[in-house]
Amino acid sequence: MPERPVVMVGFVPVAVTSLAQFQPEGSVIVIDEPDVIRKRELGPKADEAPVVRELIAWEYQLEGAADAFYNAHPDLDPAAVAPLQEYATPFAARLAERYGVPTGGYGALRILRDKAVLRRVSRAAGILNPESVEVTGPDEVRAFMAEHPGPAVLKPANRQAALGTRILASPDEIDEAWAETTAMDEGVMVPDRGFELRMLVERCVQGREYSVELLVERGRAVFGNVTGKELYPGGRPVELGHLVPADIPGELDALLRAETGRLLEAVGFGTGIAHCEWIVENGRPYLVECAGRFPGDGIVDLIDRAYRVDLVRAFWTLMKGEPLTAPLPEKAPGAAAIRFLHTGAGVVEDVSGLDEARALPGVQACSVTVEPGAEVRELRSSWDRVGSVVTEAENGAEAVAAARRALDTVQIKVRPAQDGPVQDEPAQDRPA
Repeated sequence: MPERPVVMVGFVPVAVTSLAQFQPEGSVIVIDEPDVIRKRELGPKADEAPVVRELIAWEYQLEGAADAFYNAHPDLDPAAVAPLQEYATPFAARLAERYGVPTGGYGALRILRDKAVLRRVSRAAGILNPESVEVTGPDEVRAFMAEHPGPAVLKPANRQAALGTRILASPDEIDEAWAETTAMDEGVMVPDRGFELRMLVERCVQGREYSVELLVERGRAVFGNVTGKELYPGGRPVELGHLVPADIPGELDALLRAETGRLLEAVGFGTGIAHCEWIVENGRPYLVECAGRFPGDGIVDLIDRAYRVDLVRAFWTLMKGEPLTAPLPEKAPGAAAIRFLHTGAGVVEDVSGLDEARALPGVQACSVTVEPGAEVRELRSSWDRVGSVVTEAENGAEAVAAARRALDTVQIKVRPAQDGPVQDEPAQDRPA
């Protein structure tokens, strides 16, 4: 019999490459939005990947899209269905339910996809959340900051990649921040029709930030990791780097994993992977947000390197309803780090030092996504970073130090743009 296909919702090149390591040729079906396929020119990319059987254009972000897809393709009989991007999570969950394959659950993914709803559900379960309200304009933000003195966070309830998120140090910044955050555009990564934007304002929790990645089978965690996160300074919480595993005491590691497990239980999460972000203030973890999909920013690669596992393969094994061949490790024998590069806004004149950086001890990969003549935008979201380095070491301190040395070696010369600010449009493809 022919291999039952696996369905990947949202085209992510690195995910296609990972699937090709264990899926036979012609066994992967990719679903993406027609506008996104056109704007990102995904047809040729799918044709060049032998593992991909078909790229199906479908407006999957519309209400009822999964049921409409199922009724149009009742005989597809996939072995698994999974999202590879944030906006794909509810559609993929509902489609998996219709085809009768494992899923995190449509109800759970709808909650995780909406930060405002997630706040209500998790708070009711006793999980710490910052004070937070939905707002429809600057005056409501002012009222919140008057009631909650100190810095606040203005952010969308339903976007990705830290897009449109601002830390407000004072009420004087509200009008400008509102205009900026509500006008952010994801360019080639979203359909032309757009979608309704809903905004939140929250108390800015002060502390170190972490994420927890849990691989879950029918509500039970079979693998867990805590990632340490570092942010760029300033008013936009864009991530500068990640360390796997986080260099923290065992008690805090256990607490973060346990709170993530409680959160997934509160939303009714079934089978899949979850990526939950936390800020620890005065020893207590406050929920930032949680996604029912793989983390972006290279965290999966860091987990594979530090724990000596193939997390992607383990994930698809569970999504097919198959048993894991062996237990996944509880502790990492090593450490891995990624650190990102941003130059400031302008036009790139020269890039140098890449070969020297790649030759440094511990460096596993080093790349820059711009070349001379390219325009670099002001750092407003994860899309605006222009390079990264991945390192491995025996411990976290060594991995981070190696990453810093490598990025210090890379030199990108930038001059101010003559034609004004660069337009907001993602410069590279990246999982959310």
